[in-house]
Amino acid sequence: MGFKIAVAGATGNVGREMLNILEERGFPVDEVVALASARSQGTEVSFGDKTLKVKNLENYDFSDTDICLMSAGGAVSLKWSPKIAAQGCVVIDNSSAWRYDQDVPLIVPEVNPDAIAMFTRRNIIANPNCSTAQLVVALKPLHDFAKIKRVVVSTYQSVSGAGKDGMDELFNQTRAVFVADPMESKKFTKRIAFNVIPHIDSFMEDGYTKEEWKVLAETKKMLDPKIKVTCTAVRVPVFIGHSESVNIEFENEISADQARDILREAPGCLVVDKHENGGYMTPYECAGEDATYISRIREDATVENGLNIWVVSDNLRKGAALNAIQIAELLVSRGLITAKKKAA
Repeated sequence: MGFKIAVAGATGNVGREMLNILEERGFPVDEVVALASARSQGTEVSFGDKTLKVKNLENYDFSDTDICLMSAGGAVSLKWSPKIAAQGCVVIDNSSAWRYDQDVPLIVPEVNPDAIAMFTRRNIIANPNCSTAQLVVALKPLHDFAKIKRVVVSTYQSVSGAGKDGMDELFNQTRAVFVADPMESKKFTKRIAFNVIPHIDSFMEDGYTKEEWKVLAETKKMLDPKIKVTCTAVRVPVFIGHSESVNIEFENEISADQARDILREAPGCLVVDKHENGGYMTPYECAGEDATYISRIREDATVENGLNIWVVSDNLRKGAALNAIQIAELLVSRGLITAKKKAA
């Protein structure tokens, strides 16, 4: 007998992707319920060859639901996740609401699967930030081999990270350029069409943005608190797929060839690294793919034991929906949850 899964935020980019991936991967479900706010009630969303009518999250009874994939934003998660968890439903949350809570495991299955055991403290599991997820998938096998001291990452993040409104803004502004229409910036602080914006999320007192701080805090929590991390997060006019230029300093010796071999064998990683025109991955090519792609692996001669790598992944999948479903798969494969209907 399969599980009963609820997807909260089912009408959003990530929620729809969660429904797609649940079906694609053949997750053992008996029933899937699509949830959203009252204004989206009755909207139809697809799950495989079925059409689901969206129900109102606020009056839904979770007592017979096994897992809630929560992608309805931080404020909604802070309010509802504890209530859902109290009904015996495990919440896998895609927002930043619970990532830094010591009693909530922050999980990337390829990186720190054993940490999932502590989910029983709150019945909530956190999904990392989209840019952190792909970063730690690439860093973990290298850290295991040569021990990372310091990471400098510059992100090139697609507009889908800002939701459907971000994608619409890029589309509308790009069209406006060609037809000489007035240019409107609502979602982003500056024009995004044919531009890059070195600003994602709100500014903090030290001059870093919250997005940049997330990469630092989450990498330390999942990988190693001793690693020094600094980040510059940039929004770019790409619809889907985040890219990262990553400079890594190690305690121990590691060559580019060794890194290439390690990453080729690492779970979730695909190396595309030829020293020729087109011998690397771009966000356009990674859209719709599950892997974290790694290219441009080369030694950094300016520091001892340094490497540079280029990391690209579909932020709606590995950065969000896919990772959440991999967490659900981990719960099932390790026997950490049992279907309520079966248990009854």
